[in-house]
Amino acid sequence: MINNDRPSNQNTSSTLGVGGYSHTKATLALAKASFRSIMRSPSAVVFTLAFPLIFILVFGFLGGGGTKLDIALAPGSDIQNPVVVALEKTGLVRLTKNDDQKNIDSKLEKGNYDAVIKVEKNPNGVPAYFTNVTYTSASLDKGNILKSILNEISYNLNSQNLKPTVTEIRASTVTGRLYRTIDFILPGQLGFSLLSTGVFGTAFVFFSLRQNLVIKRFFATPVRRSSIVIGEGIARIGFALLGALFIILIGHFFFHFTLIHGAITVANMLILSTLGVLVFMGFGFVVSGIAKSESTIPPISNIITLPQFLLSGTFFSIDAFPTWLQPISRALPLTYLNDAMRKVAFEGAGLWDVKQQIFIMLIWGIGIYAVAVKTFKWE
Repeated sequence: MINNDRPSNQNTSSTLGVGGYSHTKATLALAKASFRSIMRSPSAVVFTLAFPLIFILVFGFLGGGGTKLDIALAPGSDIQNPVVVALEKTGLVRLTKNDDQKNIDSKLEKGNYDAVIKVEKNPNGVPAYFTNVTYTSASLDKGNILKSILNEISYNLNSQNLKPTVTEIRASTVTGRLYRTIDFILPGQLGFSLLSTGVFGTAFVFFSLRQNLVIKRFFATPVRRSSIVIGEGIARIGFALLGALFIILIGHFFFHFTLIHGAITVANMLILSTLGVLVFMGFGFVVSGIAKSESTIPPISNIITLPQFLLSGTFFSIDAFPTWLQPISRALPLTYLNDAMRKVAFEGAGLWDVKQQIFIMLIWGIGIYAVAVKTFKWE
């Protein structure tokens, strides 16, 4: 009786010479071939490099920011006073009332707060309140807006009341790093690039390999299944990291994207990029497993990528979204990758400082790969 089963790796190795079959060489050869294929793919280049770069160029040249002012109310400040009430009614101010002084000072220096306000009652009676304002040089444009708002509030309160003076404004400025629009936009676009590479690239490649019976032909060789997956993964990660490095360097040298610790910051961002693309590849494996035809891959992939692209703080801060939408945004993996990237780049955080974001991304990775194992098909 003829045995048609595939021979074991040990028997196969013994027929290939003394040295045996090298799975490492096979994996690297597959990675090299896959990388060449990716580089020749117009869609991969567009989604990984061109598309994010266009947004970076647009926002880099625009330069400006939003109109919302993030103001902290200093501990010990009088909350029930007409100045604070008037500020909240303007609709232009996000007022934080319960932050501690150490955190306020740190955020003020980094530009996360545009100013800190402390309103105190005057024991002498006139003026009734002293409004102490501390601005930051990291957000001078918004500081000027706040000055205009406070001057108008002060004028209105002092002119509409019988008392001679309701409030007197005292201002000072602390030195902080200039926070540019590119410092917010670039990490978001980098995250979107990694998401697109991981989902679309992986889904199309493995579906095509399965549909064209390439993987089935591999089974007639000593190549392991793991070598196929690892080889594709190495190629995908390598391409994603090249794209990430390109985007970071363009942003830094042309638009002054902040890399607070230079090369160390770049290295940390590339490590986060590696973790991100690994997690997003899991979504690609799921799509390739459940897609019935090549035409169904784009809509399924868009269901995964578009909500994250729009809701994960790519263009706007999550705080600007409606309250009911923010929990959804904070449940998405791209949100935590974007947040970690921004903290590392602008605030100078180390990888241990963003361990919460990394931990949540790892949970997403474990969960999505568990689903991928159930849905993935080789033939």
